[in-house]
Formats: sequence, C-alpha cells, structure tokens
Amino acid sequence: MDIRVAIVGIGNCASALVQGVEYYKDAKDGEAIPGLIHVNFGGYRIRNIKFVAAFDINKLKIGKDLSEAIFTEPNCCARFVNSMPKLGVKVLPGPILDGVAPHMKEPFKAYSESELKPVNVSSVLKETRADILVNYMPVGSFEATRFYAQAALEARCAFVNCIPEFIASDREWAAKFEKAGLPVAGDDVKSQLGATILHRALINLFVERGVVVDETYQLNIGGNTDFQNMTYEERLKTKRISKTEAVTSIIPYNVPTRIGPSDYVPFLKDKKICYIYVKGRKFGNQPVKVSAKLEVEDSPNSAGMVIDVIRAVKIALDRGIAGPLISISSYAFKHPPVQVDDHTARRWVEEFIEGKRER
Repeated sequence: MDIRVAIVGIGNCASALVQGVEYYKDAKDGEAIPGLIHVNFGGYRIRNIKFVAAFDINKLKIGKDLSEAIFTEPNCCARFVNSMPKLGVKVLPGPILDGVAPHMKEPFKAYSESELKPVNVSSVLKETRADILVNYMPVGSFEATRFYAQAALEARCAFVNCIPEFIASDREWAAKFEKAGLPVAGDDVKSQLGATILHRALINLFVERGVVVDETYQLNIGGNTDFQNMTYEERLKTKRISKTEAVTSIIPYNVPTRIGPSDYVPFLKDKKICYIYVKGRKFGNQPVKVSAKLEVEDSPNSAGMVIDVIRAVKIALDRGIAGPLISISSYAFKHPPVQVDDHTARRWVEEFIEGKRER
C-alpha cells in the first residue's frame, strides 16, 4: 500500500510536503484535515506516502538526509513539525540545466561540476522503485522539467508537475505518457486558498450574478526564493500564462488583465501577500469594484493539494490509467489539460475516486 515518491527540488514546497506527511501520519478516517479532500483517499492514507529519492543542486542540501535538507538554507518554510525523524533518503545532485538562473546561483548555493557530478536520475528512480516523481523545480526550468519528465518515462514512473512548465497540458508530452502507459498530472499547482483560487471565486461571483467584468488585476509579493527567482521577467512567461488563464477561463469574453508575481520583498520570507482588484458593471450599467488582500504562508498552502494529487496518481497507476489525469489536474492545478469551474472539478475527483470517472 506504500506510495513511493521521489522529489526534485528540495525547497520550501518540498519542506511543507514532507513535514505534512509526518504531521498528519496518524490521522484517522473521517477526520477533517485542513487542505485535504479525504484522509482516506480511495484506500490510501497520508501515512502511505513514503519518500524514496530526492534531487537538488544546493551543495548545502546534497548528501543530507531529506529530513534535514528541508530545513537547510535558503529554505524558510514554517517549521510545524518540531522533531522530524530521519527518513533514510539522501539528497542527490541532479543536473543543473536551466533550473538555476544566473542571478540565483548564489541564493540557491548551486554546486559546480568541479565539486560534484550529477547522478543518473532515471537509474535512481528505477533503483528506488519510485512510483511517482514530483517536480518542484524553480519557475522557468524549461529544459530541466523536460529532462526529469523524460527520466520518469524511462524509469516507468508517473509524473506530478507542480510548476508552470507545461507537461500534462502539452499534447506532445501527454501523448508520451499515454504511450508509455503512465499517468501524468499538472501543471502549476493551485494552492488550498491562494491568490488564484480566491481570484477565480471573485470572478465566478461576478459572472454568475450577471455582472460584466471590465478589468482585473492580481499582484503578488513574497520573500522566498521563488519570488527572488521570478524577479527576472524572462523566467515568468509560462507562469503568467498559467495564472492568467486560470482566471480568464471563467469569463466568456475578453477582459484586460495583469496577473502574476510583482516583487520580491526579502523580509516577508515565506509569506505571500496578494492584492486582487475587479471592476465591473451591474444593472443600469452602474459600476461595482471589489478589492481584496490575502496573506498566507506560501509553501504549506500547496502541500495538502499535492498529497491529494499523489494519491490520485497512485490510484491511476493501480488501475492502469495512462496519460493526463483530467479530474485531479482540473482541481489541483492552474493550467490543467481541461479548465473547468472548481465545483465541477471537485465533483470529477470524487467520481474518479469512486471509479465512476476514468480520469
């Protein structure tokens, strides 16, 4: 019943995920856990998730047990498990490729190839018998994401793509996983209650109540390395597409928008602050405006979603389902293969768990 999980990118999101599995390992069926659909998700509990491999490029993390690496600089995720047990998983050096932008070499403490040599990722995945590889690399990792997706295919391993590089929603890559008989879920994880889900809820309210949306923006600031990485606009192309389409897909007409990361404020650390503005017209062409501010600890906001995704992907593996998983991707990601409203996506996931929906 174990779900054998490998992770690439041992940053703040990985820290929240690993801590969360430990924090909720004794949760009982029927217990309400914030951020999870069910404790018992199609027969799989949180404690069934076992971490078997980890890859990173940070020389301070490489060689450490995963339980220690998740708290290593520059990680600043809230520590909500005071005593993490050793996991028996050493962080291994992965290839750097484009996962490290020039301005992030020092913040990420990236190793040089004169110091270390990258491991053979597909071989490690095979040796550890990983069921699923979770991608937590930095935004803008175009080549690196495709490298790890290919390594997963070679190792007969499912792939969960938590970043805005399009794999599950890309026809070519979706076809590769389908041909290999492996499931893939993604792209760009949607937080439990984050900027995107709140923005979608506000836009949906306007549309459902017949208010015409004239313009909207979403500005985000934060102090972790994710925001530092995104200070270079060239790293942000797919991120802006992902976040914008997640919102505009609800509106049945074109609307001027500006959505995405706005600035890096170091002292905020892992706190994310989001400002949302929506302007519209109601009956009699009279104006209505909504402004909202959201503050969250960024990384734990996505961890519960990923726990549910991991379990959905394992169910797909058990059932021999291949290719992009439509239901869990629509529910848990900003740029899924199929965009639907959140109520529909949640219903699809429940139907998938019950076996009433194939994907």
